[in-house]
Amino acid sequence: MSSATLPPPKPFERPPVPVRRFTVGEYHQMGATGLLTERDRIELLEGWIVPKMIQNLDHALAIENGQAALQAVIPTGWRLRVQLPITTLDSEPEPDFAIVRHRRKGRSHTHPLPADVALVIEVADSSLSIDRRVKGRLYARASIPFYWIVNLIDRRVEVYSDATGQGAEPAYQSRRLYGIRRSVPLMIAGRQVASLPVRHLLS
Repeated sequence: MSSATLPPPKPFERPPVPVRRFTVGEYHQMGATGLLTERDRIELLEGWIVPKMIQNLDHALAIENGQAALQAVIPTGWRLRVQLPITTLDSEPEPDFAIVRHRRKGRSHTHPLPADVALVIEVADSSLSIDRRVKGRLYARASIPFYWIVNLIDRRVEVYSDATGQGAEPAYQSRRLYGIRRSVPLMIAGRQVASLPVRHLLS
């Protein structure tokens, strides 16, 4: 396990032609009017409508394994969401996993907001660069306490914490790396609730 302070991520490069960013409200409206449908594999990242990566076999197996491992240890009052949206000020990503507060019935008129989220997890292979730079930046901007990347390329879990929140260069200030023989502490609301073997999260 190692710890390091990360440099701020680089922003998106400006496209070569004029483009337009969308608000979360406009993104929802496009779904409500049928301009975007469930068949469109997309998510809203920092105002940009971005295609989602196709899942290969290793990615799919890691989703299955991770779901089983996480579901077994989530404490009362929390629930696991798998590849479903969360809503921030400028984005609506669909992380592979999110541990969120359990809402009472009749209170689910929106997707979970950052204050509801204890942890987001992305499973990364070909998406590793985007998950580190873009997803890391937007989750840090939203002050989500913990962000994990299940790194299928290097066979490890990257744990990010200490988000700077909103600002010119939002980022997580701490990163810890857990190799295949280690276990990752699962922290929820400031308390360690479990320790998950890395091998249980990989494909």
